[in-house]
Amino acid sequence: MRSEGVELSLAGVWRGRLGRRDEDDASALAALEASPDVFRVELPGSLQQQGIGDPPTIEGPWIGTFFDRTFFDVPEHADDREPGRLRLPFWLTPTVRFSGAAWYRRTFEVPAEWDGMRLAVELERVHWRSTVWLDDRLLGTCDSLSVPHVHEIGEHCAAGTHVLTLRIENGLLIDLGVNSHSISDNTQGDWNGAVGRIQIVATPSVRIGKLDVFPDVTRRRVHVRGRVDGADESVRVSLHALIDGESMGPRVVVHTEVGAKGEFHAELELGREARTWSEFSPILHRVVAEVEGSGHRREVEFGLREITTEGRRMLMNGQPLFLRGALECCIFPRTGYPPTDVDSWLEIMDVVRAHGLNHLRFHSWCPPEAAFVAADRAGVYLQIEAGSWPNQSTVLGQGRPVDAWLEAESRRILDTYGNHASFVLMAAGNEPGGGHSADTWLAGWTERRRQEDSRRLYTATACWPLLPTNQFHVTSDLRTHQWLAGLKSRLNALPPETRTDYRSYVETRDVPIVTHEIGQWCAYPRLDDTDSYIGHLKPRNLELFREKLAANHMDDQASAFLAASGRLQVLCYKEEIESALRTPGLAGFQLLDLRDFPGQGTAPVGVLDVFWRSKGYLEAGEMRRFCGSIVPLVRLERRVFEAGDLLVAEVEIAHFGAEDLSDAVVRWKLVDDACSVVREGVFGAVSLAAGGLRRVDRILVDLEGVSTPARLKLVVGIDGTAIENDWSVWVYPDSGDTPAETRVMRAAGWNARVEETLARGDTVVLTVPSLKLRGDARGQVQLGFTPIFWNTWCTAGQAPHTLGVLCDPAHPAFASFPTDGHTDWQWWYVIRNSGAMILDRLPPSLRPIVQVVDDWNSARRLGLVFEARVGKGRVLVSSIDFRFATDPVCRQLQASLESYATSPVFDPEVEVDPACLRTLFVDT
Repeated sequence: MRSEGVELSLAGVWRGRLGRRDEDDASALAALEASPDVFRVELPGSLQQQGIGDPPTIEGPWIGTFFDRTFFDVPEHADDREPGRLRLPFWLTPTVRFSGAAWYRRTFEVPAEWDGMRLAVELERVHWRSTVWLDDRLLGTCDSLSVPHVHEIGEHCAAGTHVLTLRIENGLLIDLGVNSHSISDNTQGDWNGAVGRIQIVATPSVRIGKLDVFPDVTRRRVHVRGRVDGADESVRVSLHALIDGESMGPRVVVHTEVGAKGEFHAELELGREARTWSEFSPILHRVVAEVEGSGHRREVEFGLREITTEGRRMLMNGQPLFLRGALECCIFPRTGYPPTDVDSWLEIMDVVRAHGLNHLRFHSWCPPEAAFVAADRAGVYLQIEAGSWPNQSTVLGQGRPVDAWLEAESRRILDTYGNHASFVLMAAGNEPGGGHSADTWLAGWTERRRQEDSRRLYTATACWPLLPTNQFHVTSDLRTHQWLAGLKSRLNALPPETRTDYRSYVETRDVPIVTHEIGQWCAYPRLDDTDSYIGHLKPRNLELFREKLAANHMDDQASAFLAASGRLQVLCYKEEIESALRTPGLAGFQLLDLRDFPGQGTAPVGVLDVFWRSKGYLEAGEMRRFCGSIVPLVRLERRVFEAGDLLVAEVEIAHFGAEDLSDAVVRWKLVDDACSVVREGVFGAVSLAAGGLRRVDRILVDLEGVSTPARLKLVVGIDGTAIENDWSVWVYPDSGDTPAETRVMRAAGWNARVEETLARGDTVVLTVPSLKLRGDARGQVQLGFTPIFWNTWCTAGQAPHTLGVLCDPAHPAFASFPTDGHTDWQWWYVIRNSGAMILDRLPPSLRPIVQVVDDWNSARRLGLVFEARVGKGRVLVSSIDFRFATDPVCRQLQASLESYATSPVFDPEVEVDPACLRTLFVDT
C-alpha cells in the first residue's frame, strides 16, 4: 500500500563507490567527493548487472550450501575453478561479484511549494540493508528484504539543492539460512542495489498513515481501520467505497483522537450487488479515505473475499477451495532480482493460470507489490513467506538474530501488503531447524499473526512442524516420492495403477492439508538456450553439462534426451497431481516446480524453463486436462492387461469449479493409436455439485476380441465442455509369440562359446542379467521407472540415476511391441528387470536400440538393448533379465526382440571388437 503524495523520481545516474571494510562512515562520505575510485551507476539497478565488482572466485563468499564438494577436487574441473574462468555447477555463475557496503550519492531539488510538507525517501526494493543521509544528517537504517525502505526526512526541509547519500550493504548480514531464496546464490544471487521506485515522496503534514480494509462477505460490507499521522488535535476523515468503479453508499465521516494515536475505524456498506473476489471472478473494489482540511487522500484496492476453514476444508467465500499450486523461488536470471512492474507479473500469472493452476507459494521470500497487484487481477492465491529457510546454517527459537528479524519482517509484510485479496496464506518460512525450541517459537509466531490480521490463514512454516496453532498444514508426507526414498518410492516399487490416494492420512488431521513440494521430477537440462541469459548470471553449469555430453559423443542427442525425459516427467507429474485430486478432503498441492530451478546443483524439474517458457514437450492445454478446476479421474487397479481380461475403472470428477453441474453427460471411450474407437459408453444426467470429489459410475470393458498387442487410451470427458482426461493402458496376448527356430544362439553371459559362435558368422542373442554388468567409478547405474528426483548432486547420489529410455518406435525390433520413443507406464515392468550397460568404450557411432538417458552430470552412453556386427557374426545384446519376468510386457518385448534378431532385416551396421564387448561384463 503506497502513501499517496507528490513524488519526485530519483531514477538516473548516481555517483557510486565500493566501501572498504576498514573505513568509518565519515571517511566513506568524504571519499564520495574526492576519491578517484568513484564511478557512475544507474539506479534503479544493481551493481552486478552493470558489471561493477570483481570476477568471482571459488572461495566466494557464496551464500548457499554446496551439498557435494567433489567439484573442488576433481582434476577435470581445475580450469573451471580458476579466477576469471570460473564455471560453477552449483548455480548460475555471476560475471562479477561484490559483497559489502556500496555508497551511492546524488543531488535533488526541493521545490518551494513543498514548504511544510512531510518528506520521505522511498526505496521500493533494496538488497539488503540501507542507511540514508540527507546532506550531513543521518536519517536511519532499514534491513527489510520484502517491503520498501522508507526513510523520514520530516517537515522542515528547506527548498533548494540537497545531497542524498545511500549506503547499501549486501552479504549474509543476518543468517536467515543460506539457502533462503530471499538471499541465496541458488536463485537471485547476492546483489547490491535498489530497484523499483526510488523517489522522494511529499505528503501533507497531517496525513493518513495507515488504512486497512477487512471484508465481511456475508453482510456485504467492510470494516475499515486506519490511522492519521501528524495531527496534534482531533481531525475528521471522510470514507467511501467504490464498487465496480461507482461510489456506493453514503460517505462516512469519522473523528480521530490524538490520544488514541490517531486511530479510527468505520463500517462501510457495499450493497448486495457487490461481487466477491475469487479465482473465478477476481473483482476488485476500492475504499477511499480523505483527511478533511488536509486534503490528503488514500485509496485501497481490495477484494470482497474471506478465506476460512471448516474442519479439513479450506473455504473461499464459504465454498470449498482446492489449491493447485507451484513454487516461486525468486528465479530471474536476466536481472538477478524480481520485476517491480505489474505487466511482468501479469505475464507470469497468465502462464500459471494457463497451466491449470490457481496458486503460487513464494518459497522463503516475499515478492514486490506488483506481484500482489497482478495476482489480485488474475485470481491467483498467494502463500507469502517472511524470507527465511532457517536450516543448514541456522535455527529458530534459540535467540539468534534470525528470530527478531523474522518477527519484524512478518509485521512489515502484513502492514504493507495485507489489503491484497490474493494474499490468502502466510508462513514464517520453509523447513526450519531447531527442534522443540523452534516449535515453541513458531507456535507463538502463528498466534501473534492470527491476532494481528485475520484476513488470511497462517501456518508456522512449510513442511514442518505441524503445530496445533496452524490453521492449515503444509506437509511432504503426501507425495509419491519422499526425500531419499530412492527405488523404494511408490512409482518405482509398485506396479502402475491409478487408485492410490492419501485419505487415510488426511482423515487423521483436523485442519486442511496442503502437500509440500510434490513432483521434483527432472528432465534433461535444456542445453541449447544459453543465449537467453543476457544478464550477469550465466549458465556455466549448462556449458559444463554440454561439454560432458560432447566428450561422450552424444551432443547431437541433447534435444532428444530433453524430449524423451520430458515426456516421462509429465507422466510422473500427472500421476502426482491426480493422486492429490483423488484424495477426499485434501486442500491442495504445491508443485516443485512449474519451471526449472537453477541452483542446488541444477534441478531441471519444470515443464517450463526458468523464463516461464515451454520446453517443447508439454503445452499448457495438455496440462489443464489433468490439472484444473474440474478434472475427470479414473481408478484403475492396473494399466496392463491380457486378452480376455476385464478392465474395471471407477469414474470420478474432481469438481472445484465455480458452480454445480446438473444433468452433465459424462462420456467415455477406449481408442487405439489410430484414434479408432474400440469401446465407448455414456453416463447421462449426472449431477455434480461443486466443491469436492464426485463419483460418477463404473466402466466395465471385456477385452476379449481386442487386437493385441495394443496400446489403448481410456478417455473420459463431459459433453459440451472442454473437460476431458485420458489414461494409457496396454493389452497383450495371453501367451508370447514363439519365433521360428533358426541358427541363433541364446546366451546369458559372455563366454568362449559366444565368441566361437560369432566367429563362425552366426547370430547370438545375448541377455545379460544386471549382476553381470560392469559398473564404473560410481558403481553400477541404478535404474528406476521415474526420472531423477531433484538431482543426484544434493541427494547423496539418490537412485534412480537416469531419466528414462529413448528409442525409435519405428525400429523393427519393436514391430510387435507398441511403444513411444520414451518411457511410458508399460516400461515399468521392463525396467524393474533391467540393468544399464555402460557403452562408453564401444564405437561412438553405436547407438542403442533402447538407450537410457543418463544423469547430465556424468552423461554416459547407456543402453538396455543394442546390436552390433562382430567379425562375421551378429549380436543382439540385452541387459533385460527375461528369465524371471512373468508379466506380459516383458514376455512380449522378448518375443519382439527375438523375432527381429531372427529375421532377414537383422543387419547391424556398426562393427565392435569382441574385446570391447567383453569389457561390458564382469567375469562369468
